[in-house]
Amino acid sequence: MDYRDRKGNLIKNATGQDKFLHFVYSNIPGRALMGLLSRPFVSRAAGSFMDAWPSTFLIGSFIRKNHIRMSDYERKRYRSFNEFFTRRLKAGKRPVDQEPSHLIAPCDSLVTVYPIDLRTKLRIKHSCYTVASLLQDEKLAAEYAGGYCVVLRMTVEHYHRYCYVDDAKKGRNHFIRGSLHTVNPAVLEHIRIYKENSRSWCTLETRNFGKIVQVEVGAMLVGRINNYHREALVRRGQEKGRFEYGGSTVVLLLKRDEAAIDDDIMRNSAEGLETSVRMGEKIGRALFS
Repeated sequence: MDYRDRKGNLIKNATGQDKFLHFVYSNIPGRALMGLLSRPFVSRAAGSFMDAWPSTFLIGSFIRKNHIRMSDYERKRYRSFNEFFTRRLKAGKRPVDQEPSHLIAPCDSLVTVYPIDLRTKLRIKHSCYTVASLLQDEKLAAEYAGGYCVVLRMTVEHYHRYCYVDDAKKGRNHFIRGSLHTVNPAVLEHIRIYKENSRSWCTLETRNFGKIVQVEVGAMLVGRINNYHREALVRRGQEKGRFEYGGSTVVLLLKRDEAAIDDDIMRNSAEGLETSVRMGEKIGRALFS
């Protein structure tokens, strides 16, 4: 999907990976191979390799291919690819907007916003969900009818740590074990099998935006979604967790009349375009009663 930056510039999003997956999914052996790769034991094996020192040989080419500006990150010698992939930014590289009425992005990502009703179809990690099927909780999903679903899609070059969007009382973590699948949208043109992604969600009783549900969604070759806290009091901008290798997604569910999303993001979403945002920057505002 193409996207716009916050200045309104249109960026084309075609990659070599798109072309590869178009080729793979256009023939039967290719589809069989990708079906095998999507299985959990393959994801676990890939995760183990990415945690081991031999995986460090991948780092240099990954930086060059994805044009990653390493000057933004803490300098260190990485002991595995996953340690590099979950690298930390230098202090001050993602300042957090501290205005209480501003809703912030929890991660670097490409954003799409959906108005929510019970029939809303969400395209997340190349599966199709309703809010109820995403959470596997129809009662909770019904609370968000008339609100917004904010889908924040990370690609492999993004910073893969994420934060809390406001001071909040955090509820317990709910983990849903899924069938991990590829991170590339070319899949959908050739395969019709419905696959669910692994995901974790919790409620956040926030200071300024009511009860938010935050969901982390994994993809193929992401064996772990690492969330740090159980039930706890948390702060705006505090790191919530991190994803390991692959593209991943964070989802925010906002109740009706609690927040308004910025006009450029709403306009781009209506046009079928994502919007590029950085962790900690404003993406909306509170609607105070």
